[in-house]
Amino acid sequence: MMRTGLMVILSSPSGAGKSTLARRLMAWDDSLRFSVSATTRPPRPGEVDGVHYHFTDTDTFRRMVADGQMLEHAEVFGNFYGTPRAPVEKAMAEGRDTLFDVDWQGGQQIRASALGRHVVSIFVLPPSLPELERRLRTRGQDSDAVIAERMRKSRAEISHWAEYDYVLVNDDLDKTEARLRAILTAERLRRDRQTGLGGFVQALMTEGTEA
Repeated sequence: MMRTGLMVILSSPSGAGKSTLARRLMAWDDSLRFSVSATTRPPRPGEVDGVHYHFTDTDTFRRMVADGQMLEHAEVFGNFYGTPRAPVEKAMAEGRDTLFDVDWQGGQQIRASALGRHVVSIFVLPPSLPELERRLRTRGQDSDAVIAERMRKSRAEISHWAEYDYVLVNDDLDKTEARLRAILTAERLRRDRQTGLGGFVQALMTEGTEA
């Protein structure tokens, strides 16, 4: 049965498990593609254009925004980041789903776009703020000052939880992954997403009436 592809937005404060859940979800279903953002920042060692990011210059990025070629965009520490529209539209037309790892601001822009009706948005919460801080410290990547800033931003991020279709508390990674799978499976089966359903039912209703 043909269907329209979904735009799956996954958001969370840093350290809540969003990236791990995204990797698990794509391992579960290899037809699910990850949205590759465009950015004006230079590539870091080991980063590949078109795989980690679409690297571009500021003038090109601004032109894409002006031409409506970005679903969402933002400036972060002097560099621009955004989601190119064309690859997402192509995936949707082919019935494939696209996973977005964006913050609440990016989520708002995508939901407000012309493609917003195809969005399924999911917010992942930590079981507690002390646990969130523990996870950040366990990474061993950030200084105390950076962790403090991440915790401050986490509170701001969490305040937008009610804007999402689904909210999951990630107190157990396996259970949260199972809930994500259930959400995606149910959303794919919605009547209005199955583009071939009307024709199938019409053919079904005429079976045996030709005589």
